[in-house]
Amino acid sequence: MTYDRRGRGDSGDTAPYAPEREAEDLGAVIDAVGDAAAVFGHSSGAVLSLFAAALGVPMTHLFLSEPPLRFGQNEPPADLADRLQALVDQGENEQAVELFLREDVGLPEAAIEGLRATEEFASLVPLAQTTVYDNRLVASVSTPTAEMLRVDVPTAILRGDPTMPMLVTAVERLATAMPGADLVVVPESHDHGVDPEGTVREIRARIS
Repeated sequence: MTYDRRGRGDSGDTAPYAPEREAEDLGAVIDAVGDAAAVFGHSSGAVLSLFAAALGVPMTHLFLSEPPLRFGQNEPPADLADRLQALVDQGENEQAVELFLREDVGLPEAAIEGLRATEEFASLVPLAQTTVYDNRLVASVSTPTAEMLRVDVPTAILRGDPTMPMLVTAVERLATAMPGADLVVVPESHDHGVDPEGTVREIRARIS
C-alpha cells in the first residue's frame, strides 16, 4: 500500500511539524497493516524511512531510493526553511516551490522556468508547506546519525541512470557508510523519477 505523508494528498497536517512526528505517522500506518512491512521511500521519503527505522519503527526490509543526503557537503542555506515558511505564510506558494527547487534541489534557473509551464509544477504548488517539512527533515540528518547507519534491517539503496550527480554521490556515500546494504542501479529510472516496473523488479528480487 501507499500513503500520503503529512501535509500531502488526503492526509492531515497537525502542527507543530517535527521529523519524529512523521516517523510516528509511518509507524502508525505499518501498525494498521500488520505490525511489520517492507518499506520503500523515494527522495525525502527515503530519508524519512531510514530515520524511522533508526527510531525502531518495525520493518522487514528497507528500500531507499535516491535519498538526498549531502554528508555536510554543499548543504542548502541554514535559514532556507524559515524563508520557505515565510513565503507560505504570505500565500506565495509558487514562489516557495521555486525557492525550494532553486536552493534545496539545486535546479538551474532555465530548468525552473521550463518546469513552471508544466502540469508537474502545478501539482507541486499545493504542496508548498511540505517543502518546509522536507527541508527540515533532510537538514536534520543530512549527515546520517550513527543509529541510522546501524539499522539492522536488510537494506537496498537505489538510484536511476542517469540521475542528478548530487544524488549519485549521495547514494554512493550512503552505501559506503552502510556496508551491509545493497547498492542497486535501476536503469529504467531517470532524472530522479521512479520507474514502477524496474523498481518493483528489484524489490521483489530481495523480498521473495
